[in-house]
Amino acid sequence: MASPPGLDSPVDEIFLHDVSPTVAFLHELPSYQSMLRRRPSVGGPRDYHSLARPAAGEARHLLEGAGARSPGTPPPLRECALSIAQKRQLRAVQEANVKFRSGWFQWKRTSCRSWRRLVDDTKGLSSYLELWRHDIRSIEGKFGTGIQSYFSFLRFLVILNIVIFLLVFSFITLPSALSKHGVFNASDVKVSPKSADPLSAMPECTTYTVSGTKGLIYFYSYIIDLLSGTGFLETTSLFYGYYTVDTIYFGALEYHVPLGYLLTTLAYLSLSLLWLVKRSVEGFKQSLIRNEDQFQSYCNKIFAGWDFCITDISAAQLKHSSLHYELKTDLEEERLKQKVADRTTREKLRIYFLRIFLNGLVLAVLSACFYSIYRATVYSQGSLSQENKTRVEDNLLLQYLPSMVITMANFLAPLIFSVLIKFEDYSPAFEIRLTLMRCVFVRLANIGVLLFSLWTQITSCANEKCQPCGYNYRLYPCWESRVGQEMYKLLIFDFIIIFAVTVFIDFPRKLMVTYCPIKAFQWCGLQEFAIPDNVLEIVYGQTICWIGTFYCPLLPAIAVIKYFVVFYIKKISLMHTCKPSTRPFRASSSNFFFLVVLLIGLILAFVPLGLSMTRIPSSKACGPFVKFDRSWGVVAHTISRFPGALQKVLNSVASEAFAVPFFMVICLVMFYCIALAGAHKRVVNQLREQLVMESRDKLFLIRKLTEAQRLS
Repeated sequence: MASPPGLDSPVDEIFLHDVSPTVAFLHELPSYQSMLRRRPSVGGPRDYHSLARPAAGEARHLLEGAGARSPGTPPPLRECALSIAQKRQLRAVQEANVKFRSGWFQWKRTSCRSWRRLVDDTKGLSSYLELWRHDIRSIEGKFGTGIQSYFSFLRFLVILNIVIFLLVFSFITLPSALSKHGVFNASDVKVSPKSADPLSAMPECTTYTVSGTKGLIYFYSYIIDLLSGTGFLETTSLFYGYYTVDTIYFGALEYHVPLGYLLTTLAYLSLSLLWLVKRSVEGFKQSLIRNEDQFQSYCNKIFAGWDFCITDISAAQLKHSSLHYELKTDLEEERLKQKVADRTTREKLRIYFLRIFLNGLVLAVLSACFYSIYRATVYSQGSLSQENKTRVEDNLLLQYLPSMVITMANFLAPLIFSVLIKFEDYSPAFEIRLTLMRCVFVRLANIGVLLFSLWTQITSCANEKCQPCGYNYRLYPCWESRVGQEMYKLLIFDFIIIFAVTVFIDFPRKLMVTYCPIKAFQWCGLQEFAIPDNVLEIVYGQTICWIGTFYCPLLPAIAVIKYFVVFYIKKISLMHTCKPSTRPFRASSSNFFFLVVLLIGLILAFVPLGLSMTRIPSSKACGPFVKFDRSWGVVAHTISRFPGALQKVLNSVASEAFAVPFFMVICLVMFYCIALAGAHKRVVNQLREQLVMESRDKLFLIRKLTEAQRLS
């Protein structure tokens, strides 16, 4: 019988020598039948046997023709789909051919191997120098990769803040400190002549006096100053007002401190953005790959859901219960989907109106939190004015009032959200995501409301006397340092709350649950180590650090110390006073979630910093931007000193004639990327369908083999 088109000798070697029955048998496969149904869409028939030819031909060509191929073209043996024996045979062929090559080629090959070995050894050595390597691996071994991802995320923030601190310290703090101590010749900032006339009638604009640093000072005043950032601490390099150096002279070179201050701020924000985007893209790829249907999700939980990093018995039991919870959640979601599909129009209207009402309650809770923060900030700042400062300078409760109100809002609002979400009739997975997004919003928005309240007080003038200054100089002679103090107090108070909750709540709760026989305590149980809540805590603190570094340049160093201590506090809490959450949290999805929330916090930090640089007048009594109307004015001043040709180029780049075409090109690139992403998504879907077809082919072949055994 004649061979069908498309069959040649290599295929005959793979399949049976009797071709026609083989072809008829293969044509019964589900994948071939699916291919026939799709024939009009794929553009023509395709031979099924051609799918088997490349793999067999590639393996044969790799083994038999390895000597004739250029040694630079083949991939590494670890990437070849060959058996160990075949790889050894191929390695022997390659080693035999090396001796016939030139000396240059042999030297190049040896150098590449040595360099690769050096890189591998360096990576191995650097892994031993990794921060908290042993601690994080022990946590991973006892509690799995979900909780380990939180501590790895905490380590990432420590490294990020170290880099930010080195950047700020090298370009801002160190040059200014050396210049103030006479190591380098430098000139201090002075008010520009353009603004001298209005300020001559208002000398208070250029007057900045720090109280509490002269005369008899009690010891407890130093403690209060240390906690609030006032007094002696206000005149140190910790805050914005210390940096009054204008130009530093290194021989023939000049270093413009105001320009360096602004560029360093933009540099650490840009570095954080690029670093987060890079890590987020990697996590997004993993989450995109893991986007699976319900059947695949079920198979992954049953056959690949176990975490083999776990070595502790209690952690293994917890993992069992987590998998059980995941399966129950999937079944609950399927039940809810069926319930949603069976809803009548009346039931749909009822649930929609109920959700609208509950979301109105959520907005009311948010409004109450924002209004409380606003009123607390206005009252605190008004009481701390210079007229009243002699009465309340030692009142820590009043100074920390906005921080305490924000902490209460961060604690009460999530509890209310978790109660309201149960009545909205969402699926369990969507309930978790929606609650988390609401908690993220309330935490980050509280910081925005605090800054809005401060800037409302800064820019408001009760009379016309402060109009020449452009800000309320009576209440805020150096408003940047005051904002830095608020960020400093928020960071310190956040650390105090984390420490106090662990020591004074979680630890006594552990003792009562363990040693007290009262059923109420036993029913309460241990505090769960909830990963999302702990992540929101450190993201909240990191957002404060990003915003406050401009006003408090050494704040990243404080954040490094804080996160370093928090790591051990959380580790001790996890090991001794808390229990892991029963709700599972995968490492792949959690890493992406952590970075997305952190990216939202960074975007929030861009907004207030951009507004303060470009909209709010800079202080005329302190800081490096005294002679500029606004901080961004140093950029225009620097450009004005450039040559005329370069000024024209920069002005043309900033003009509409360049912005409009650039925007159009960016739009075209974006549309191209969207189209490319759509094409890649279609390819991924086709590959998934091919995997499904292969599984059906295996089932078909097993069924045929079973029938053949019965007939025989």
